[in-house]
Amino acid sequence: MKIGIFLSYVGLGSNLLHLTYCHQIAKKYGPVSVVTLCKNLEQVIGDDPLIKEVIYIEKYYKKFSDIFKLSRLLKKYNFNILYIFYPSIRLFFASKLAGVKKVYSYNFFIKKNLHLVKAAKKFVEEILKIKPCPTETEIFISEKNKQIAQSNLDKNKKNIVIGAGSSGVSTRWGEKNYINLIKQLNKKKDCFFYILCGPKEKEIADKIIEEVSSNICLSLSNKTIAEVMPIISACDIYIGNDSFGHHICSQCSIPSLIIMLDTPKAYSDYSKNQFRILPPKVSIENITHDSRISPDAIKVDLVLEKAIKILN
Repeated sequence: MKIGIFLSYVGLGSNLLHLTYCHQIAKKYGPVSVVTLCKNLEQVIGDDPLIKEVIYIEKYYKKFSDIFKLSRLLKKYNFNILYIFYPSIRLFFASKLAGVKKVYSYNFFIKKNLHLVKAAKKFVEEILKIKPCPTETEIFISEKNKQIAQSNLDKNKKNIVIGAGSSGVSTRWGEKNYINLIKQLNKKKDCFFYILCGPKEKEIADKIIEEVSSNICLSLSNKTIAEVMPIISACDIYIGNDSFGHHICSQCSIPSLIIMLDTPKAYSDYSKNQFRILPPKVSIENITHDSRISPDAIKVDLVLEKAIKILN
């Protein structure tokens, strides 16, 4: 029996917060195939023993007329059961046309204000009869890679991930704030900082290191996500923007301080290791992708205080 899971999301973070539900389905049926719109997902879960394969779909197939194209694509994989983590009539009918015997999908008519975690949790609980279904899991990293990463860390220092990069400009706290934070943290603790930025954000990491010191900082912008994972999973804390880094760290039992500028509640609402930092007098319930909160609304002293509390 071949089980498929369709994650209709482009962002790596959105995919990773669904990993626990993929694991629950795999625990019932055996390793599952994950169909995704995220090109980087395989780097994170490609070695996961509960994941049989990651199938990347480059095109979204937004039009209703694309049903036939999508059905032809899905038919190649011969799924017996397909779980669709999204309310899409289009995906449902494409799956049926592809010959999938059992197709489970979200309620088609509930799209507005969809809470990713609550929706996924309810979906799996109802279908698999699991209550309560855990909202977090453990990201698989091989013991060999863990040991290599840990051997390269100075255990006499506090190793800190600085998540300065992000796919969305409006979620970035800014180099100036991170430079100030690093300087203040290093006065209070003996630290080493790993600056987490993507290849296209190399300038952000370079600017931070130039203003601080290469003796206490290392840029990860030249590494792949697969290479970054063991390093950040061995650190003491993540401090940074809403990016894939906090989704990996929090599901590797690393405390994650997430600076919330225009990130909805769901993205930091599923792990006991996630700690939000909000602007004063701003409710998490009111933050959306369109909030466009100024980075200066969250002061360095506030982040410093929360970080020191965790590091102590």
